Amino acid sequence: MERKLIGPFSQLLAMPDIPLRGPIADSQLQVIEQAGLYLEDQHIRAIGNYTALKEQAPAETEFIHPPADSVVIPAFVDCHTHIAFAGNRAADFALRNAGASYLTIAAAGGGIWSTVQPTRSATLETLVELIVKRANFLTAQGITTIEVKSGYGLTADEELKILKAIREAQKQLAVTLIPTCLAAHMKPKDFTGTKPEYLQYIADNVFPVLKGEGLSNRIDAFIEESAFSADEIKPYFQQAQAMGFDITVHADQFTTAGSAVAVAFNAKSADHLEASTEQEIALLAASDTVAVALPGASLGLGCAYTPARKLLDQGAILAIASDWNPGSAPMGQLLLQASVLAAHQKLSNAELFAAITFRAAHALNLADRGRLIPGELADFTIYNTTNYQNISYLQGSLQPIQVWKSGKLIYTKGAQI
Repeated sequence: MERKLIGPFSQLLAMPDIPLRGPIADSQLQVIEQAGLYLEDQHIRAIGNYTALKEQAPAETEFIHPPADSVVIPAFVDCHTHIAFAGNRAADFALRNAGASYLTIAAAGGGIWSTVQPTRSATLETLVELIVKRANFLTAQGITTIEVKSGYGLTADEELKILKAIREAQKQLAVTLIPTCLAAHMKPKDFTGTKPEYLQYIADNVFPVLKGEGLSNRIDAFIEESAFSADEIKPYFQQAQAMGFDITVHADQFTTAGSAVAVAFNAKSADHLEASTEQEIALLAASDTVAVALPGASLGLGCAYTPARKLLDQGAILAIASDWNPGSAPMGQLLLQASVLAAHQKLSNAELFAAITFRAAHALNLADRGRLIPGELADFTIYNTTNYQNISYLQGSLQPIQVWKSGKLIYTKGAQI
């Protein structure tokens, strides 16, 4: 057994007693000063005053001293990304900024379809390289769990190619990738049947392979005018649930319909929610479905933000994710986006950090990470500052100097390990 005591830290942000849902005051945060973090193999076994932990440490303990003037916080969880893609959508961005709408661009052959074509043309090996490169970029931000969607293949073989690329990329990464099948991203232009026929084709030809090869246990769908209606998606989700898949939904991005479907199917999360009204907010707040805000899409599209403040105040479970994708959210900067959303929606630091750590993990059905408490995975990040508040205050410009995953140092500033 490997035993490590890391410290002393100027501050340690543990978040042991923060509730899963609803608003959080900063006074509820537990900040330990002159702190230590005691690990056994992959897990945290104790936190507290460094001197006291050192006195109690077994003889075989390895003592690791972080750089002076540093704080440690839980590593981040990015619970919604689309980093398995090839190609570029800079032309879409220019068109939107010139006044064209997302839906107009999609109808003209841009949008998702303009990413499908280069992704289909890419080899599995190329997709693996792209996923690894983007995952490493996220790792340097302190993110150690990354959800990754398919959705740019839109045939059975191409969707499976993307999910196999995610599986192969995982072999090259220390961070955890959580694969999600988003074959219901839109009906491809080269599928000659109806939308329900396309969904049935995917369910019949992709779902059994996902189960048989363990490629994914999560099914996502885009409920929107440019994609699928609520009525069209329900039989698809019914078949997915009958096979034991978890459900998640792209919901309420431009029109409202998706969040009601998410709640009806007890989805793990309903993501986007920029168009959600009081009715949808109340529905989500009364459910166990995590409301996932994607401020990167709001910034990329120039549209409204998810009503995060209202969701929290009514008791919802709020997470924040980057939505890194080639079209609407190309920046891939989780902390920057979360900090901007916090300023716009008046979220406390406690609410911000909870939304990108353990609440985001809950959206992925993971209960073993996101806090610095005994028994959880030793996933944490170290910053060169004496005040944890600087992490959100500097809106992403303060980057980690070290990132640890499952008790192993996997990144130091300027070098991937």
